[in-house]
Amino acid sequence: MTDEKTDAVVVGSGNVFADLGLPDADEHLLKAEIVVQLKRLIAERQLTQTKAATLIGMAQPDLSNLLRGQLRGVSVERLMRALTALGQDIDIRIGPRDDDSRPARIRVLATESGA
Repeated sequence: MTDEKTDAVVVGSGNVFADLGLPDADEHLLKAEIVVQLKRLIAERQLTQTKAATLIGMAQPDLSNLLRGQLRGVSVERLMRALTALGQDIDIRIGPRDDDSRPARIRVLATESGA
């Protein structure tokens, strides 16, 4: 007779940082989503890290760390300024949540063209 192990499937919240129990999970997710957009823009424009860092106004090693997920010490505001330096508009919309069964959230919604 074999001893079968049954793994339970747990549905995530949509925020891996919250699922891991990290403090400031919403801020971590927001920063990560912004960095994903920065990486996409840099790749689309075929910019070197040096050129991208110059456009953004930060040192290349700092940009490299950022793109590798080292977000500690970098504010959401600084990340948003990096997006605007790359020609992106940022719209902040505030309104009631559309589903009372979930907590209110902060999220990044990028347009298809990145414009």
